[in-house]
Amino acid sequence: MKNLVIKINNADNVLVALQDLPQDTKIVHEGNTYVTVDEIPAKHKFFMQDMKAGDEVMMYGVLVGKVQFEVKAGMRMNVENTKHAAEPFAYRNVNYKWEAPDVSKYANRSFNGYHRKNGEVGTANYWLFIPTVFCENRNLDIIKESLYSELGYAVDDKYKSYTHKLVQAYENGEDINHISFEPKVDKASRTFKNVDGIKFLTHNGGCGGTRQDSDTLSKLLAAYAHHPNVAGITVLSLGCQHLQVEDFKRDLFALDPDFDKPLLIFEQQKAQSEEQLIQNAIRDTFEGLMFINKQERATAPLSKMCVGVKCGGSDGFSGISANPAVGYCADLLVALGAKVLLAEFPELCGVEQEMIDRSIDQPTAEKFIRLMTEYDDLAHKVGSGFYMNPSPGNIKDGLITDAIKSAGAARKAGSAPVVDVLDYTEPATKPGLSLVCTPGNDVEATTGKAAAGATLILFTTGLGTPTGNPVCPTIKVATNSILAKRMSDIIDIDTGPVINGEKTINEMGEDILEYCIKVASGEEIPKAVQLNQDDFIPWKRGVSL
Repeated sequence: MKNLVIKINNADNVLVALQDLPQDTKIVHEGNTYVTVDEIPAKHKFFMQDMKAGDEVMMYGVLVGKVQFEVKAGMRMNVENTKHAAEPFAYRNVNYKWEAPDVSKYANRSFNGYHRKNGEVGTANYWLFIPTVFCENRNLDIIKESLYSELGYAVDDKYKSYTHKLVQAYENGEDINHISFEPKVDKASRTFKNVDGIKFLTHNGGCGGTRQDSDTLSKLLAAYAHHPNVAGITVLSLGCQHLQVEDFKRDLFALDPDFDKPLLIFEQQKAQSEEQLIQNAIRDTFEGLMFINKQERATAPLSKMCVGVKCGGSDGFSGISANPAVGYCADLLVALGAKVLLAEFPELCGVEQEMIDRSIDQPTAEKFIRLMTEYDDLAHKVGSGFYMNPSPGNIKDGLITDAIKSAGAARKAGSAPVVDVLDYTEPATKPGLSLVCTPGNDVEATTGKAAAGATLILFTTGLGTPTGNPVCPTIKVATNSILAKRMSDIIDIDTGPVINGEKTINEMGEDILEYCIKVASGEEIPKAVQLNQDDFIPWKRGVSL
């Protein structure tokens, strides 16, 4: 029989409902009997004991909140009776011992990726368009419209066909409500078989903001050009903006002095006309596509993988099913010598001490402390703070405080030691688990994670989100089977069997790793990639959570 509740850690004093529990439901758990005072929706928590104002609420074995007034055992936790609280943190020289999982079954496994001359291996082969300033976004839109349909990368033909039928019906005086929508429309195969996509990094920066913003944007764009999944780049510049082409090239060659990918640069204020600029950009890029199309996938060890772990649209099951399953996959990857990246610093609020204690040395721990403190201080200066991170959707589905959300979110990183801490746009260079300073905001986080070098992103969600990334295939992992079925057009993996007791965390984690290997080899195409879900938002420090 399916369990009604779960206690995540022995130190916890709340239970999580695994299904809707009516008021007065009698529950026997670990020899103790509880009766629900309130209706407890699935994913929500109820108190295991009577508590008074100021008492600490524990989940995942850490402090996640404090009770605001007297509550009774069996009462539902909510935003009125529980407020965010987290333990203070500091470096304390803990000798962290990690027991790596057995990876002997993966000893001879590999994936088929694109080998770059600097030794990195991509999981995809993309051509990237970069504007140095927002003034060039329109030109990029025109180029995108010109290339996508002709070269076979468009995914909106079905909507164009439907709109065309509506126009015809309108012109013929027919009722448009009788026009059928055809989900699939035949389209020409891709011109370039070994080019997985043509991507465009439209943004609203490069000028008009602070020079710091432009400098950060330059480093971000350089990181994307340097990315292992990128084979060639076209840069469009206006000419007079803060972010000059030379700044971008400086940051690019600082990342790789031997950078040798095709790099095409066009400056509008030096062109004869906008028409000539676009024509030249299309023609020269087409030649570049002919060149990178000659590249083919080849065998690479799993140690060449770099996987980012991310959650968004989180729910009360995120920390119970999808996140720990992804965490076990992360531990497998670390044990195999690969890189794993955990970002979203506002969603580490409450588990800072764990990350500090897992750091391999004092400098690594102190860099994490500094970045966390500086970031939270900036948030407070604009009248906010990490404690305000949970969204209305998070709260509705049981993530009452930021510390609850964070404690569940951190499980994506498994239990491996923290080998490095990276500031925004810094590249991951060490095998193992690295922490990457980004906001919790879904797109700002995935944007920063790809900049650090992630060649795949495992993105868990309980509420559903279509978020993707232009250069990094993003795999959607549902926390529950209801979501996986309802939004099957955006979900790749369902971890609902963990909630239902049909699979263990470890079994699910191994399934996730197998899917990652297929995606890295081009054998599986994640839904976000199929939909051209290419989200890109640069981070302006201190503004986002």
